[in-house]
Amino acid sequence: MRIALCTDAWHPQVNGVVRTLATTVEQVTARGHEVMLVTPNQFFTFGLPGYSEIRLAMLPRFRTRRMLRAFAPDIVHIATEGPIGWAARGWCKANGVPFTSAFHTRFPDYAAMRTGLSPDRFWPIMRRFHATSHAVLVSTPTLAAELVGHGLTQATAWSRGIDASLFHPGHTPLEALADLPRPILLNVGRVAVEKNLGAFLDADVPGTKVVVGNGPDLAHLRARYPHVKFLGALSGTKLAQAYCSADVFVFPSRTDTFGLVMIEAMACGLPVAAYPVQGPIDVVGKGGLGPDGTLPQPVGALDEDLAKAISEALTCDRKAAAAHGKSYSWEAATDQFLNALGKAAHARRMGAAA
Repeated sequence: MRIALCTDAWHPQVNGVVRTLATTVEQVTARGHEVMLVTPNQFFTFGLPGYSEIRLAMLPRFRTRRMLRAFAPDIVHIATEGPIGWAARGWCKANGVPFTSAFHTRFPDYAAMRTGLSPDRFWPIMRRFHATSHAVLVSTPTLAAELVGHGLTQATAWSRGIDASLFHPGHTPLEALADLPRPILLNVGRVAVEKNLGAFLDADVPGTKVVVGNGPDLAHLRARYPHVKFLGALSGTKLAQAYCSADVFVFPSRTDTFGLVMIEAMACGLPVAAYPVQGPIDVVGKGGLGPDGTLPQPVGALDEDLAKAISEALTCDRKAAAAHGKSYSWEAATDQFLNALGKAAHARRMGAAA
Protein backbone atom coordinates (compact mmCIF):
# COMPACT_ATOMS: atom_id res chain seq x y z
CA MET A 1 0.00 0.00 0.00
CA ARG A 2 0.94 3.64 -0.49
CA ILE A 3 0.31 5.09 2.97
CA ALA A 4 0.38 8.77 3.85
CA LEU A 5 0.87 9.23 7.59
CA CYS A 6 -0.07 12.72 8.74
CA THR A 7 0.85 13.73 12.28
CA ASP A 8 1.29 16.85 14.40
CA ALA A 9 3.49 14.82 16.80
CA TRP A 10 6.96 13.87 15.59
CA HIS A 11 10.65 14.12 16.42
CA PRO A 12 12.22 15.87 18.26
CA GLN A 13 9.26 15.42 20.64
CA VAL A 14 9.87 12.63 23.16
CA ASN A 15 6.65 10.87 24.10
CA GLY A 16 4.71 7.67 23.63
CA VAL A 17 2.85 8.93 20.56
CA VAL A 18 6.06 9.70 18.68
CA ARG A 19 7.66 6.40 19.71
CA THR A 20 4.55 4.53 18.57
CA LEU A 21 4.42 6.27 15.20
CA ALA A 22 8.15 6.03 14.51
CA THR A 23 8.24 2.33 15.36
CA THR A 24 5.14 1.68 13.26
CA VAL A 25 6.70 3.43 10.25
CA GLU A 26 9.80 1.22 10.62
CA GLN A 27 7.65 -1.90 10.85
CA VAL A 28 5.42 -0.97 7.93
CA THR A 29 8.25 -0.04 5.55
CA ALA A 30 10.09 -3.25 6.47
CA ARG A 31 7.06 -5.14 5.16
CA GLY A 32 7.33 -3.47 1.77
CA HIS A 33 4.74 -0.71 2.08
CA GLU A 34 5.55 2.83 0.92
CA VAL A 35 5.05 5.53 3.54
CA MET A 36 5.05 9.30 3.09
CA LEU A 37 5.20 11.39 6.26
CA VAL A 38 3.61 14.78 6.76
CA THR A 39 5.00 16.25 10.00
CA PRO A 40 5.60 19.69 11.57
CA ASN A 41 9.25 19.47 10.49
CA GLN A 42 8.13 20.31 6.93
CA PHE A 43 6.48 23.62 7.93
CA PHE A 44 7.09 26.84 9.79
CA THR A 45 5.99 26.11 13.34
CA PHE A 46 4.96 27.78 16.58
CA GLY A 47 5.21 26.50 20.15
CA LEU A 48 2.04 25.19 21.73
CA PRO A 49 1.18 27.53 24.64
CA GLY A 50 2.36 25.91 27.84
CA TYR A 51 4.33 23.28 25.90
CA SER A 52 7.10 25.10 24.06
CA GLU A 53 8.72 21.79 23.11
CA ILE A 54 5.62 20.86 21.10
CA ARG A 55 5.81 22.63 17.74
CA LEU A 56 2.67 22.92 15.60
CA ALA A 57 2.61 23.62 11.88
CA MET A 58 1.56 27.11 10.83
CA LEU A 59 -1.08 27.20 8.08
CA PRO A 60 -0.33 23.70 6.76
CA ARG A 61 -3.45 23.33 4.60
CA PHE A 62 -2.13 24.07 1.12
CA ARG A 63 1.25 22.37 1.41
CA THR A 64 -0.32 19.30 3.02
CA ARG A 65 -2.77 19.05 0.15
CA ARG A 66 -0.01 19.45 -2.46
CA MET A 67 2.03 16.70 -0.80
CA LEU A 68 -0.93 14.32 -0.65
CA ARG A 69 -1.96 15.02 -4.22
CA ALA A 70 1.59 14.38 -5.50
CA PHE A 71 1.95 11.14 -3.50
CA ALA A 72 -1.48 9.80 -4.49
CA PRO A 73 -1.90 7.50 -1.46
CA ASP A 74 -4.08 4.41 -1.33
CA ILE A 75 -4.94 5.31 2.24
CA VAL A 76 -4.22 8.19 4.63
CA HIS A 77 -3.68 7.67 8.34
CA ILE A 78 -4.25 10.80 10.41
CA ALA A 79 -2.57 10.38 13.78
CA THR A 80 -3.50 13.63 15.53
CA GLU A 81 -6.27 16.21 15.71
CA GLY A 82 -3.95 19.19 15.19
CA PRO A 83 -3.42 21.56 12.23
CA ILE A 84 -1.86 18.90 10.00
CA GLY A 85 -4.56 16.42 10.94
CA TRP A 86 -7.35 18.82 10.03
CA ALA A 87 -5.63 19.73 6.74
CA ALA A 88 -5.23 16.08 5.77
CA ARG A 89 -8.82 15.31 6.75
CA GLY A 90 -10.06 18.12 4.52
CA TRP A 91 -8.07 16.84 1.53
CA CYS A 92 -9.36 13.29 2.00
CA LYS A 93 -12.97 14.43 2.17
CA ALA A 94 -12.60 16.69 -0.87
CA ASN A 95 -10.99 13.96 -2.98
CA GLY A 96 -12.86 10.86 -1.86
CA VAL A 97 -9.75 9.25 -0.35
CA PRO A 98 -10.46 7.07 2.70
CA PHE A 99 -8.63 7.78 5.90
CA THR A 100 -8.15 6.17 9.26
CA SER A 101 -7.46 8.16 12.41
CA ALA A 102 -6.15 7.50 15.90
CA PHE A 103 -7.15 8.60 19.39
CA HIS A 104 -3.76 8.81 21.11
CA THR A 105 -4.46 11.62 23.55
CA ARG A 106 -7.41 12.55 25.73
CA PHE A 107 -7.61 16.12 24.49
CA PRO A 108 -11.02 16.78 26.12
CA ASP A 109 -9.54 15.95 29.54
CA TYR A 110 -6.30 17.86 28.92
CA ALA A 111 -8.21 20.91 27.67
CA ALA A 112 -10.48 20.74 30.71
CA MET A 113 -7.46 20.78 33.04
CA ARG A 114 -6.06 23.85 31.29
CA THR A 115 -9.31 25.82 31.00
CA GLY A 116 -11.41 24.73 33.97
CA LEU A 117 -14.24 23.81 31.61
CA SER A 118 -15.97 20.44 31.47
CA PRO A 119 -14.50 17.81 29.11
CA ASP A 120 -17.98 17.57 27.60
CA ARG A 121 -17.39 20.98 26.02
CA PHE A 122 -14.59 19.54 23.88
CA TRP A 123 -16.03 16.18 22.82
CA PRO A 124 -18.06 17.65 19.90
CA ILE A 125 -14.76 18.67 18.28
CA MET A 126 -13.44 15.13 18.63
CA ARG A 127 -16.63 13.64 17.23
CA ARG A 128 -16.55 15.94 14.23
CA PHE A 129 -12.90 15.16 13.50
CA HIS A 130 -13.25 11.38 13.67
CA ALA A 131 -16.82 10.93 12.42
CA THR A 132 -15.87 10.28 8.78
CA SER A 133 -12.79 8.18 9.58
CA HIS A 134 -13.03 4.61 8.26
CA ALA A 135 -11.55 3.37 11.56
CA VAL A 136 -10.55 5.20 14.73
CA LEU A 137 -7.56 3.28 16.08
CA VAL A 138 -7.42 2.99 19.87
CA SER A 139 -4.97 1.28 22.18
CA THR A 140 -7.32 -0.42 24.66
CA PRO A 141 -10.78 -2.01 24.88
CA THR A 142 -11.92 0.42 27.57
CA LEU A 143 -11.02 3.38 25.36
CA ALA A 144 -12.87 1.78 22.45
CA ALA A 145 -15.97 1.41 24.63
CA GLU A 146 -15.72 5.05 25.70
CA LEU A 147 -15.50 6.27 22.10
CA VAL A 148 -18.46 4.12 21.12
CA GLY A 149 -20.35 5.80 23.94
CA HIS A 150 -19.51 9.14 22.33
CA GLY A 151 -20.86 7.98 18.98
CA LEU A 152 -17.60 6.84 17.35
CA THR A 153 -18.70 3.29 16.65
CA GLN A 154 -15.81 2.59 14.27
CA ALA A 155 -13.28 2.37 17.15
CA THR A 156 -10.76 -0.33 16.24
CA ALA A 157 -8.03 -2.05 18.27
CA TRP A 158 -4.41 -1.00 17.78
CA SER A 159 -2.30 -2.12 20.73
CA ARG A 160 1.32 -1.25 21.55
CA GLY A 161 4.60 -3.11 21.85
CA ILE A 162 8.09 -2.95 23.29
CA ASP A 163 11.56 -3.30 21.82
CA ALA A 164 12.50 -6.61 23.43
CA SER A 165 16.15 -6.16 22.41
CA LEU A 166 16.31 -3.06 24.61
CA PHE A 167 13.73 -3.45 27.36
CA HIS A 168 14.61 -6.58 29.31
CA PRO A 169 15.98 -7.47 32.76
CA GLY A 170 19.68 -7.57 33.46
CA HIS A 171 20.92 -4.12 32.47
CA THR A 172 23.77 -2.63 34.47
CA PRO A 173 22.32 -0.36 37.19
CA LEU A 174 22.19 3.33 36.32
CA GLU A 175 25.04 5.11 38.08
CA ALA A 176 22.85 8.09 39.00
CA LEU A 177 20.65 5.78 41.09
CA ALA A 178 23.43 3.91 42.86
CA ASP A 179 23.50 4.04 46.65
CA LEU A 180 20.12 5.76 46.96
CA PRO A 181 17.87 4.70 49.86
CA ARG A 182 15.61 1.83 48.81
CA PRO A 183 13.06 1.22 47.58
CA ILE A 184 13.55 3.29 44.44
CA LEU A 185 10.18 4.46 43.11
CA LEU A 186 10.41 5.50 39.46
CA ASN A 187 8.22 7.54 37.15
CA VAL A 188 8.99 8.13 33.46
CA GLY A 189 7.11 10.53 31.22
CA ARG A 190 6.34 14.12 30.32
CA VAL A 191 6.52 16.38 33.36
CA ALA A 192 3.20 18.17 32.95
CA VAL A 193 0.04 18.81 34.93
CA GLU A 194 -2.00 16.11 33.18
CA LYS A 195 0.42 13.42 34.36
CA ASN A 196 -0.71 14.01 37.97
CA LEU A 197 2.83 13.77 39.32
CA GLY A 198 1.88 15.58 42.51
CA ALA A 199 -0.07 12.52 43.63
CA PHE A 200 3.11 10.45 43.41
CA LEU A 201 5.46 13.04 44.87
CA ASP A 202 3.12 13.76 47.81
CA ALA A 203 2.61 10.07 48.63
CA ASP A 204 3.83 9.19 52.13
CA VAL A 205 6.01 6.19 51.30
CA PRO A 206 9.55 5.17 52.24
CA GLY A 207 12.45 5.16 49.81
CA THR A 208 13.59 7.46 47.01
CA LYS A 209 11.34 8.98 44.37
CA VAL A 210 12.88 9.35 40.91
CA VAL A 211 11.39 11.19 37.93
CA VAL A 212 12.71 10.74 34.38
CA GLY A 213 11.48 13.19 31.75
CA ASN A 214 11.20 16.83 30.74
CA GLY A 215 8.21 19.11 30.46
CA PRO A 216 6.67 22.46 31.38
CA ASP A 217 6.31 21.63 35.10
CA LEU A 218 9.88 20.42 35.65
CA ALA A 219 11.34 23.61 37.17
CA HIS A 220 8.32 24.07 39.44
CA LEU A 221 8.40 20.48 40.71
CA ARG A 222 12.17 20.55 41.24
CA ALA A 223 11.77 23.57 43.49
CA ARG A 224 8.78 22.15 45.34
CA TYR A 225 10.23 18.66 45.91
CA PRO A 226 13.97 19.08 46.63
CA HIS A 227 14.32 15.51 47.91
CA VAL A 228 13.09 13.96 44.66
CA LYS A 229 15.69 12.85 42.13
CA PHE A 230 14.90 14.50 38.77
CA LEU A 231 17.05 13.03 35.98
CA GLY A 232 15.63 14.79 32.93
CA ALA A 233 14.90 12.82 29.78
CA LEU A 234 16.59 9.46 29.19
CA SER A 235 16.37 7.17 26.19
CA GLY A 236 17.79 3.94 24.85
CA THR A 237 20.05 1.95 27.14
CA LYS A 238 20.06 4.66 29.82
CA LEU A 239 16.28 4.42 30.09
CA ALA A 240 16.38 0.64 30.27
CA GLN A 241 19.03 0.91 33.01
CA ALA A 242 16.76 3.24 34.97
CA TYR A 243 13.90 0.75 34.78
CA CYS A 244 16.17 -2.09 35.90
CA SER A 245 17.57 -0.02 38.78
CA ALA A 246 14.19 0.73 40.37
CA ASP A 247 11.93 -1.32 42.64
CA VAL A 248 8.49 -0.09 41.51
CA PHE A 249 7.25 1.92 38.54
CA VAL A 250 4.70 4.49 39.70
CA PHE A 251 2.18 5.67 37.10
CA PRO A 252 -0.09 8.33 38.68
CA SER A 253 -1.76 9.57 35.48
CA ARG A 254 -5.54 9.37 35.30
CA THR A 255 -5.79 10.56 31.69
CA ASP A 256 -3.40 8.47 29.58
CA THR A 257 -5.00 6.33 26.90
CA PHE A 258 -2.42 3.56 27.35
CA GLY A 259 0.90 4.31 29.03
CA LEU A 260 3.67 2.85 26.86
CA VAL A 261 6.14 3.36 29.70
CA MET A 262 4.24 0.83 31.82
CA ILE A 263 4.93 -2.06 29.46
CA GLU A 264 8.54 -0.93 28.95
CA ALA A 265 9.02 -0.93 32.73
CA MET A 266 7.42 -4.34 33.16
CA ALA A 267 9.51 -5.80 30.34
CA CYS A 268 12.54 -4.80 32.42
CA GLY A 269 11.08 -6.64 35.41
CA LEU A 270 9.60 -3.62 37.17
CA PRO A 271 6.14 -4.03 38.78
CA VAL A 272 3.68 -1.16 38.32
CA ALA A 273 1.70 0.85 40.89
CA ALA A 274 -1.14 2.98 39.55
CA TYR A 275 -4.72 4.09 39.97
CA PRO A 276 -7.51 1.76 38.80
CA VAL A 277 -8.29 3.84 35.71
CA GLN A 278 -8.23 3.42 31.95
CA GLY A 279 -4.74 2.51 30.80
CA PRO A 280 -3.53 0.72 33.95
CA ILE A 281 -6.72 -1.39 34.01
CA ASP A 282 -5.99 -2.48 30.43
CA VAL A 283 -2.34 -3.31 31.12
CA VAL A 284 -1.98 -4.30 34.78
CA GLY A 285 -5.57 -5.37 35.44
CA LYS A 286 -7.72 -4.56 38.45
CA GLY A 287 -6.25 -7.40 40.50
CA GLY A 288 -2.75 -7.05 39.08
CA LEU A 289 -3.28 -10.24 37.07
CA GLY A 290 -3.45 -8.63 33.63
CA PRO A 291 -6.42 -7.20 31.74
CA ASP A 292 -8.15 -10.59 31.61
CA GLY A 293 -7.24 -11.57 35.17
CA THR A 294 -5.51 -14.72 33.96
CA LEU A 295 -1.83 -14.13 34.80
CA PRO A 296 -0.38 -16.64 37.29
CA GLN A 297 1.09 -13.92 39.54
CA PRO A 298 0.43 -10.19 40.05
CA VAL A 299 2.55 -7.87 37.91
CA GLY A 300 1.52 -4.73 39.77
CA ALA A 301 -1.14 -3.17 41.96
CA LEU A 302 -3.96 -0.68 41.35
CA ASP A 303 -5.61 1.25 44.16
CA GLU A 304 -7.22 4.64 44.74
CA ASP A 305 -4.71 4.92 47.60
CA LEU A 306 -1.50 5.25 45.58
CA ALA A 307 0.69 4.59 48.62
CA LYS A 308 -1.13 1.28 49.12
CA ALA A 309 -0.64 0.39 45.46
CA ILE A 310 3.09 1.10 45.80
CA SER A 311 3.34 -1.07 48.92
CA GLU A 312 1.56 -3.96 47.19
CA ALA A 313 3.60 -3.61 43.99
CA LEU A 314 6.80 -3.98 46.01
CA THR A 315 5.76 -7.57 46.77
CA CYS A 316 5.19 -8.53 43.12
CA ASP A 317 7.47 -10.96 41.31
CA ARG A 318 9.83 -9.22 38.88
CA LYS A 319 10.01 -12.24 36.57
CA ALA A 320 6.22 -12.24 36.22
CA ALA A 321 6.27 -8.54 35.37
CA ALA A 322 8.98 -9.11 32.76
CA ALA A 323 7.05 -11.93 31.11
CA HIS A 324 3.90 -9.82 30.88
CA GLY A 325 5.75 -6.81 29.48
CA LYS A 326 7.46 -8.97 26.88
CA SER A 327 4.07 -10.21 25.65
CA TYR A 328 3.43 -6.82 24.02
CA SER A 329 4.81 -7.06 20.48
CA TRP A 330 5.24 -4.32 17.88
CA GLU A 331 4.83 -6.99 15.22
CA ALA A 332 1.35 -7.85 16.49
CA ALA A 333 0.46 -4.17 16.88
CA THR A 334 1.55 -3.50 13.29
CA ASP A 335 -0.62 -6.38 12.09
CA GLN A 336 -3.60 -4.58 13.65
CA PHE A 337 -2.58 -1.26 12.11
CA LEU A 338 -2.18 -2.65 8.60
CA ASN A 339 -5.37 -4.67 8.84
CA ALA A 340 -7.37 -1.52 9.63
CA LEU A 341 -5.74 0.47 6.83
CA GLY A 342 -6.05 -2.42 4.39
CA LYS A 343 -9.79 -2.68 4.97
CA ALA A 344 -10.22 1.03 4.28
CA ALA A 345 -8.14 0.86 1.09
CA HIS A 346 -10.03 -2.25 -0.05
CA ALA A 347 -13.37 -0.52 0.47
CA ARG A 348 -12.15 2.28 -1.81
CA ARG A 349 -11.12 -0.18 -4.53
CA MET A 350 -14.46 -1.97 -4.33
CA GLY A 351 -16.26 1.36 -4.60
CA ALA A 352 -14.24 2.31 -7.66
CA ALA A 353 -14.91 -1.07 -9.29
CA ALA A 354 -18.64 -0.70 -8.75
